[in-house]
Amino acid sequence: MEYPLISIITVNYDHPEVTLALLSTLRQITYPNIEIIVVDNASPNDDPAILKNSYPEIVFIQSTVNLGFAGGNNLGIRIAKGKYLLFINNDTEVEPEFLEPLVMKLETNPSIGAVSPKIKFYSHPDTIQFCGQAPMNHYTMRSHGIGHGIVDAGQFEVDSLTHFVHGAAMMVPRNVIEKVGLMPECYFLYYEELDWCARIKKAGYELWYVHNSTILHKESISTGKLSPFKTYYMNRSRLLYLRRNVTGMTFFVAMIFQLFVSIPKNLVVFLLKKDKGHFWAYKRMIVWHLRNMFSKEIHANPGL
Repeated sequence: MEYPLISIITVNYDHPEVTLALLSTLRQITYPNIEIIVVDNASPNDDPAILKNSYPEIVFIQSTVNLGFAGGNNLGIRIAKGKYLLFINNDTEVEPEFLEPLVMKLETNPSIGAVSPKIKFYSHPDTIQFCGQAPMNHYTMRSHGIGHGIVDAGQFEVDSLTHFVHGAAMMVPRNVIEKVGLMPECYFLYYEELDWCARIKKAGYELWYVHNSTILHKESISTGKLSPFKTYYMNRSRLLYLRRNVTGMTFFVAMIFQLFVSIPKNLVVFLLKKDKGHFWAYKRMIVWHLRNMFSKEIHANPGL
C-alpha cells in the first residue's frame, strides 16, 4: 500500500503523564509516515514541557487559553500537513498496527468522510466501548454506542457504516475538512464530534467503523466521571446540538420535551438528592442558553 502522511493530533490538559503513555505507544506503531501534533490547552497545574522534552520528534503547540476540545484540535488542524488527520484522545493507548486499516479504508473509498477504530476500555481490555454508533434521537438528543459494555467475542469483526464516529479516535481526510470546515468551537466539550459528523454526512460522505483497528480508552480522566463540570458541559452541548441540527416540527416537539419534561425532571432529581453542585451546574447551563438565545455565534462553523 501507499503510505500517505498521517497527522496525529491530540490535546493535552494537565495530566501530562497520560499523554506520555499515549506517545509511548505511538512510538511503537508500524505505519512509517506520520507527524504527531500535541496541543496543550493552557494546562493550569502541570508543566507540559515534559512532553516535548521526552518526545522531541513531536510538534508541540502551547495555547495561552483553554479552547476546549474542538478549539484545541482546530489549532492542530491548522498546522497539520497530512493527507489524513487522526484525532485521538490523550487518554488512549494504541496497538502497533492500528493505523494501516484506517488508512486503507479511506484510500480505497473516497466517499468516506471519517472512520473510527474499535475502541475498548483500558481498564477492561476485553470489553467494547465502540463498534459504531446508533442514530441520534432528536427528541432526547441521545444516542448509544454499538457493542458498548459487551465482551468482545468477535461479533463485530466486519467493517460497517455508522451514524457517528467516535471523538476518542477518528480519522478524517483533509479534503473533507476543507469542504465542511473545522470542528464547531461553540461546544467547548462534548457533542462537537457528533455535530461534525452531521455536517460531514450532510455534505454527502459516509462514516465507517473499521473492525481490524483497535485502541484502548481510559476515558474521562481530565473531566471526571460525575463532576458538576461535566454535568454543565454535557447538558449545554446536548441542547446546542438540538439547536444546530434539528429543524421544523421535530425541533418544536423536541424543545417542548426538553423544556417541560427533561429539564424540570433533572432539576427535581438534583434537589431531591440534595446535590447542590450538580443542581447549580444544571441551572447555569439553562442560563447560558437563555443568554445566547439569539446568538449567531452558536451557528458558526470555522473554516480551514
